[in-house]
Amino acid sequence: MAQGNGFSMNECDGNKGPCPPPKGLPQADFSTLIVSLYSTALVQMGEMPDPATGVRSKNMDLARQTVDIIDVLQKKTKGNLDSEEAHLITSLLHELQISYVKAKGC
Repeated sequence: MAQGNGFSMNECDGNKGPCPPPKGLPQADFSTLIVSLYSTALVQMGEMPDPATGVRSKNMDLARQTVDIIDVLQKKTKGNLDSEEAHLITSLLHELQISYVKAKGC
């Protein structure tokens, strides 16, 4: 792994304590990552409008990739998640897989 330059996004104003998240944004943690990917997949499937444009559009190839990324994260983190995180990734992945099949028209 590459050596860091001493900069950490977790340090505020030279203090060694953790920084709070920017105003209006949730804390960056595993659950936030999974929910972000989940939302992205729903937008890619046309289930939700794009928050930047307000337009619904489908890109099933990107949706499939996002669902696959969540699946990889589930497999790679198995045994390292607390029960809440494990339940979250399992349930959201299952929901996305069902939504994908419906959106694809399979």
